[in-house]
Amino acid sequence: MAKVLIIEDEKDIRANLRRFLALEGHEVFEAENGRQGVDTALACVPDLIVCDLMMPEMDGFSVLREIRAHPPTARAVFCFLTASAEKDTRHKGLACGADEYITKPFELADLRELLRRRLPPG
Repeated sequence: MAKVLIIEDEKDIRANLRRFLALEGHEVFEAENGRQGVDTALACVPDLIVCDLMMPEMDGFSVLREIRAHPPTARAVFCFLTASAEKDTRHKGLACGADEYITKPFELADLRELLRRRLPPG
């Protein structure tokens, strides 16, 4: 079972992701904004972080920089999950150190594939 942190300001999206990830057998943590997300990541040290890009308090790029700056969380798989489909934004996200980038709306199959590829089995 992997630890997965969802950092998403949209309550319904966060709830749907939580249910899906729990059904997939993962331990799920949540944060409703970027600042809370960084604090939660440092407390729980997740294996995977699924993070929105545009949020209150801290945007996803700032979250990623802080996550990568702390040794306990630096190795977490980081995935942006965002409505921004612009190539420049995607490129910037990956260039800043994100491992994955999924555009909303997304299929749960896309997230399942990410879990299969990026997290250890079991």
